[in-house]
Amino acid sequence: MQIIVITRLAEKLVRKLLKQFPAVGIIGARQSGKTTLAKLFSDVYFDLEQEGDQTKIDIMWSDLCERKGLIILDEAQNYPKIFQKLRGAIDAKRKSNGRFLVLGSVAPSLMKHVGESLAGRLGLVELHPLNVAEIKKPKIDNLWLYGGFPGGGILKAQDYPKWQTSYLNLLIQRDLPLWGIPAKPQVLSKLLKMLAAIQGQQWNASEIGSSMGLSYNTVNSYLNYLEGAFLIRRLDPYFKNLKKRLVKSPKVYWCDTGILHSILNVVDFEDLISRPWVGSSWEGFVIMQILSYLKQTGFFFDAYYFRTNDGHEIDLVLDFGKELWAIEIKIYGEPRQEDIARLQKTSALIDASKQILICRTQKPIIAQDSICIGLYDFLNREFLHSLL
Repeated sequence: MQIIVITRLAEKLVRKLLKQFPAVGIIGARQSGKTTLAKLFSDVYFDLEQEGDQTKIDIMWSDLCERKGLIILDEAQNYPKIFQKLRGAIDAKRKSNGRFLVLGSVAPSLMKHVGESLAGRLGLVELHPLNVAEIKKPKIDNLWLYGGFPGGGILKAQDYPKWQTSYLNLLIQRDLPLWGIPAKPQVLSKLLKMLAAIQGQQWNASEIGSSMGLSYNTVNSYLNYLEGAFLIRRLDPYFKNLKKRLVKSPKVYWCDTGILHSILNVVDFEDLISRPWVGSSWEGFVIMQILSYLKQTGFFFDAYYFRTNDGHEIDLVLDFGKELWAIEIKIYGEPRQEDIARLQKTSALIDASKQILICRTQKPIIAQDSICIGLYDFLNREFLHSLL
């Protein structure tokens, strides 16, 4: 059997942070590859989802803290007392870096012990499912269809959509309740289907809540949990002092299109491109690929979308501090002049320094401030650095 080895984008960032911090946290969705990545750095491993390993930690902790080398603590959110232990161990040897690698399947917003105990002591890396830049170029449409989870079909097509169905069932039935969401499984299942139907649309908690018989606040709190579990990503609107009235609601995207497509019963690629919402799926895929690439390679940025009430819109606004990029996403193969002109006009409203149209072209067109390019070519570190 052929073993497929994939070098993860986040590996360099993890190595860098281990030299700078006593502990490094790798956070990301379940089954995104955190454990596989962590074991590249050490074979001293504890799975804190297992009671046996929790007991070992309690018994061996003093000896572990005295040993040299890196200790991996997996699924740390299931053993909250580990964060107080880590704080004591780190403070006892404050100048020693690279001692602990802490893995978690929920965002720090759902792990209050991280903020309370490890502020300034922990460098964070967000690991995403597989990125376009981590696989071979011809598989970009497979990655879009199946999503980036290694078990979800990108490596073995026959695993889709069975893997996604099992994955969601586990989250709904066990993980999300364990992490604190106070919703019944049938309510969560209905909410996920509704979120699939509004991919790329503006979030309206009142409308969603009304259709489910839930309050505005309840639906918003559920969305917080889904975002904390790396299922959903909210993209906030970009604000600038303009005379035009701006849309102020965030947009909602699925972090992984394979899970989105499984909920919407997409069978194969031909089925996908025949759906009326295929453009929203592609838009979300491209946005998540860009954000995951930038996060995992150490770029510092903020991400938004921009829309005025009279219909001027930019799919993705990237704020790098000294640079502001306006990115428009289209599903067709070659750039259209009217879309380029519209992007240039709208980006002028926010004084964007770069206007970038990402489509499925194989022939990039690069001018000083305006670029038409394919996703794979855009996600090239040297190219991105050349723009900044």
